[in-house]
Parts: sequence; C-alpha cells; structure tokens
Amino acid sequence: MIDFEIKISHQEHSIEALQCVAYEQQKAIDKMQAMINNLAKRLESDSEGRIEVGPANEKPPHY
Repeated sequence: MIDFEIKISHQEHSIEALQCVAYEQQKAIDKMQAMINNLAKRLESDSEGRIEVGPANEKPPHY
C-alpha cells in the first residue's frame, strides 16, 4: 500500500510540474500571438505593403 502512495505522490508532482510548463508555454504563445497581430495591423496600415524598420532596410555604407 505504501508503494502505491509513493507512486501517486510522484505522479501528482509530475502532473503539477507539467501544468506549470503548459501554463508558461501558453503565456509565450499568447505573447507571440499579440506580436503577430501587431505586425499584421502594421502591414495592413501601410499603403505600399512595406514596413520601414530602420537600418536593416538600408544599404551598407560600402555600396
């Protein structure tokens, strides 16, 4: 009987750890979804379909 109680205790701990991981993953997914929505709105608001991000879109000085 004690072996079963030990196994159940370990399983409960594992389930709790998995729930924490799933919660953190959901928070990350929600954050990324908000970022995607923000980028989509920026794309829609741009009349030419381009977004000027900054130096990444400029040619390097040696050109």
